[in-house]
Amino acid sequence: MKRDLYIDFAKGLATISIIFIHTAFWSGQFYIPAEVRVFSLVFDVALFYALSGITSGNNVEKTLYRLLKLQITYMIFVTFLFFLDYFFKVFGLTFFSFEWLRDFYSTFGSKYVPSSISSQPQWQILGNWYLHEYSNCDTFPVVMGSFWYLKVYYILTVFGVLILRFFPKHVNWFIGVCVALTLIFNIFPQYYPGGQVGYVAFYLAVFLVGNRMRGKKIPNQMIPVLYALVAIALVWMFWYYGSDIFYKLNKQKFPPKIPYIIWSLFSLVTLFVFYNRLKISRPNFLTNVGQSAIFYYFAQGMSSSLIYFIVVPLKDAMSWWLLVLIIYPINILLAFLIATGLQKVDNLGWKILQFLRDKTASKN
Repeated sequence: MKRDLYIDFAKGLATISIIFIHTAFWSGQFYIPAEVRVFSLVFDVALFYALSGITSGNNVEKTLYRLLKLQITYMIFVTFLFFLDYFFKVFGLTFFSFEWLRDFYSTFGSKYVPSSISSQPQWQILGNWYLHEYSNCDTFPVVMGSFWYLKVYYILTVFGVLILRFFPKHVNWFIGVCVALTLIFNIFPQYYPGGQVGYVAFYLAVFLVGNRMRGKKIPNQMIPVLYALVAIALVWMFWYYGSDIFYKLNKQKFPPKIPYIIWSLFSLVTLFVFYNRLKISRPNFLTNVGQSAIFYYFAQGMSSSLIYFIVVPLKDAMSWWLLVLIIYPINILLAFLIATGLQKVDNLGWKILQFLRDKTASKN
């Protein structure tokens, strides 16, 4: 079956957008106006869940195997990150005093300041990372701030494939249930569950809608209707919540509440409008990024942390828009270089596991 390059293109565009979001909301808090930071959320993480729905089928075994491979790749990455963070904090003291390191991190907020540097690796942290308890990584704080997506992805993918496998004729009912639960959680916030449960209700609906759109094309006459509905929803949002809600959209994202959900509708409608309409005939930079999206997602957390070292000395030296034009391309370049390196680390990790497997198998 020929690969749909539009899916890779959309994943690549969404990944580049995530890099901009993390450029704006992490180091960008020092110099980027709030309006620009909020507008960066137009193309956000909901696109990944919709694209996952489009590409997912009802094969439970294949899906679970894919998730297992992703989990192993994730564990290889966080193992590499764990040792990189440890060696940076220990051997970095040869060149920089710990007081300097504390002063540097204090510019990001007190929760990113390392409280101490142990002479021994704290293995429980690595174990917690394996189990998706995302305690902070001092050297690369943006990494763990990005990983909430991964846990939700695991949960909704399992739920999604089970629904597609065992209830294929009732997918629309499950979409309705997810929408109803999302509305109930928002109307009665005291019932909004903690943890990732509240995230799954909305994003599972997005996943299932994406699956329903698989292989389909939105009719031309429906396009203006859909965009008109999005515009009406946005007008209602500002009328009901007030204009200040614009500046609170990022807080409405964790977990997703009505204002953020409405804000994300434009990108979701645009994704489905161009699906099976925009033809990508040749591979390009964005399709290549999309094909390796998970490594770029890992890499952007590291690159978005590293650009702090550039932003801090430059934030008062030039206009914010000029600094963005410098920092954002640098962030993309760093993410590209780091993602390339992480793919090599991943390949090495799999080779080591294969070596260990062969050694233990030969003894048996």
